[in-house]
Amino acid sequence: MSSVMSTTSGYRRLLGLPGARAFTTGNLLARLPMGMFSVSAVVMIAGSRGSYALAGAVTATGLAATALAGPWIARLVDRHGQARVAVPATLVSVLGSLVLLLCVRYDAPGWTLFAAYALTAATPNIGGLSRARWAHLLRDDPGALHTANSFEQAADELCFMLGPVLASFLTGALFPEAGTLTGAVLLLAGVLLFTAQRATEPPPRARSQAPSPLRSPGIPPLLACFTATGAVFGSMEVVTIAYADAQGHRAAAGAVLALQAAGSCAAGLLYGALRPTGVRLGHCLAGMAVLMTLPWAAAGLAGSLWVLAGALLVAGMATAPTMVTAMTLVQRRTPAARLNEGMSLVVTGLLTGIACGSAVGGWVAEHLSPVSAYVVPAAGATVALGLASLTRVGGVPPRGE
Repeated sequence: MSSVMSTTSGYRRLLGLPGARAFTTGNLLARLPMGMFSVSAVVMIAGSRGSYALAGAVTATGLAATALAGPWIARLVDRHGQARVAVPATLVSVLGSLVLLLCVRYDAPGWTLFAAYALTAATPNIGGLSRARWAHLLRDDPGALHTANSFEQAADELCFMLGPVLASFLTGALFPEAGTLTGAVLLLAGVLLFTAQRATEPPPRARSQAPSPLRSPGIPPLLACFTATGAVFGSMEVVTIAYADAQGHRAAAGAVLALQAAGSCAAGLLYGALRPTGVRLGHCLAGMAVLMTLPWAAAGLAGSLWVLAGALLVAGMATAPTMVTAMTLVQRRTPAARLNEGMSLVVTGLLTGIACGSAVGGWVAEHLSPVSAYVVPAAGATVALGLASLTRVGGVPPRGE
């Protein structure tokens, strides 16, 4: 009982900081669509065009464009402030979602789907903006910052847990485009609320003389690990939707994916509260490599969507500790004046991996089988572990200035 109370009090103190509840509410609202857009697009496009390969390729294109645009937008945020950059960027992204919806609705040529989804690359990295606020507020309290990073990762997982469920419900109960439309509205409302909280916004910095985060020691190999980890996420999503569809339960795909996020969310909250010592990134990646074989085994041996759901719940428990540990390394190795850019590079690595994983997972699911395609996320986790072992990432030096 005392450990539970200690866990709760740590997060309660965090949210008790002036302005924390307000900006957290806005960023959660804006981040919920991040778990909706891909599922909504896959269901909408595959249902309209009858091809998971096309759906995977379109979402991969959008993610790849986001990976390229993200660091540039984050650099503008560092120089000009969150509110001045995030709001117009969000408007462009929302426009892209609406154009995609109309292109699918009115059976526009296939190339228009790629062009429309590429506009969503302007979406600001809301999670990174929120983490930057915590880093600013807690710059003199590393222990509290660890708890804040864990909270943010749990928030990511919560949004990716609820997002697919909401997207699946909307696309199934209303109309195929309902998930994309709702996500666009939530994104815009959340960003407007988040950026309105000016008291907690980190001050903009003039053109920094600090070196690019890419030149900071240890950052390039970390980004390679993030890319491989992203392939796990991207392939798992597309493959699970294809598997559920093959089982005749497409509408349940969102709920099944939500269980993976639920496992990660619970593990992230516990990891943040306990603050374990001696845990390195390699340990977390090893756990993820082992646990990501469970969905493959469940799909191949049991052949049941509900057994697969249980396997995803357990497999997800390795995700948040891995992400929290890696994100802490990035924060400490990135010059403070370019923190948004550094965290955006993380998203670039993740999205590059997600794009590749989504495309490969969709191709394998369509041309071989959804069961065989579960080897893709398992392989991605193994590659991430191998990269970490070869490059020996995992130390935590002081933050560069």
